[in-house]
Amino acid sequence: MLAVDTNVVVRLLADDDPQQSPSARRLFQQHTIYLVKTVLLETEWVLRKTYACSRHEIHQRLLTLVSLPQVEVEQAHAVVHALAWFAQGMDFADALHLATSDDCDAFATFDRKLAAAAKKAKAGKVKAL
Repeated sequence: MLAVDTNVVVRLLADDDPQQSPSARRLFQQHTIYLVKTVLLETEWVLRKTYACSRHEIHQRLLTLVSLPQVEVEQAHAVVHALAWFAQGMDFADALHLATSDDCDAFATFDRKLAAAAKKAKAGKVKAL
């Protein structure tokens, strides 16, 4: 199994570099790939900020990525929940934080926007402070 950095995932998803993108594809074709949550978090940020991808594009690309048969994802159940909540309008980082803390009594925040988005998405127990 091979863990990959954000830059490898971005090269795969953006397909924008004539040397690195094919290399990233080969890695994904030849290895079982392990994706850590922080790489997915950073990938969402890069796609949004650097490539100006829409929420829909980001959601589709990340969902396709984590669904590949040769890809294993850290806390896959949490990532799937986070992606679903992201598709419903929640910030991806907030969704991932909330999904990862699912075993806790609640998720406390001063962020009223997060609390409202979580309530709308029925995304767990958020305690607005």
